[in-house]
Formats: sequence, C-alpha cells, structure tokens
Amino acid sequence: MRQKQKEKIKKSIENFRLPRYDEIPDVGLYLEQTTKYISDLLKPLEDISITRSMISNYIKQGLVSSPVKKQYSRDQIAYLIYIAIAKTVLSLEHIHLLIEMQQETYDNPIAYNYFCVEFENVLFFVFGFKESMEQIGKESSDLKIMLRNMIITVAHKIYLDKCFNSIGEEKKEKK
Repeated sequence: MRQKQKEKIKKSIENFRLPRYDEIPDVGLYLEQTTKYISDLLKPLEDISITRSMISNYIKQGLVSSPVKKQYSRDQIAYLIYIAIAKTVLSLEHIHLLIEMQQETYDNPIAYNYFCVEFENVLFFVFGFKESMEQIGKESSDLKIMLRNMIITVAHKIYLDKCFNSIGEEKKEKK
C-alpha cells in the first residue's frame, strides 16, 4: 500500500468522535430518524452500519426496549450505537450478556460515556494518532477488560477493512 493511501486511511478517522450521552438527542426520534442519525455518526467507520430492520430485530431480541409512541429515547439510541459497533465482532447473544453485566454495574450515561472514551482511545492508537492507549477509569473489572478487548478487536477490524477497501479501489483504478 502506498504512503498516499495510508494517509488517506488515517485522515478518514482523525476527526471521528462519538457523541457523549448528553449530546444524543432526547426529543424522541422516529425509526427513520434514528437510523439516519446513527448511520451518519458511523459513516467514517465505513463497514459499520445500522438499518431499520436491524433495529427492529434488536428490539425483538430484547437488546433494546420498544420505542414509546414510536419514538426512540437517548438510552435506546446509545444502546443502538454500542450494538452497531459491537456486532461487528460479537454475537447478539454475547452483546446481550455484556449489556446485562453493564446494567448490574453502571448506569447508562456512565457506561455509554466510558465506551465512547475507550473506543476513541483505542481507535486513535490503532490508526497511529497515539503512541499508546491510555488507561481509562480508576478500577479494572472483568467487564471493563472484556469491553476493551472487544473494542481493540473492532478497531483493528475497522483498520483492516479500510486497508482492503483502499487496495480494492487502487486495483479498480489500474484497470
């Protein structure tokens, strides 16, 4: 892969940031709005997405509660963002287990914000913006270790997907 491609890959992620819990709309978004909001957030990650049918499936599976009056709340949107990212490397069964563990230990705003900070921490390390990953939080629990390992796996997958997509684009240009 050429240096120009590597810089393009790196640049594609340099401004990525997940909204913190209080920044997620809490006005009640309809399914189409929720799908668009999350898809737009995750667009820089390329191969991570969410659809209306996926959201409906997550509700049926019990991963996310049903919308109230067909509107999704801040809590539901935060869970959907987490699920969209985690599902790239975990089964829905394992995601459900992690959510249950989180609900027993941390409230949703704390857990979601921790996830955001850790995801960005690892992602920026994997893409070469940082020389090391920071230690996030004060204590180390099994849940945090599992979450970090899931995030590390996702970040490496995102990096590899971007590399392979770039190589594929280069091959198309040569033809």
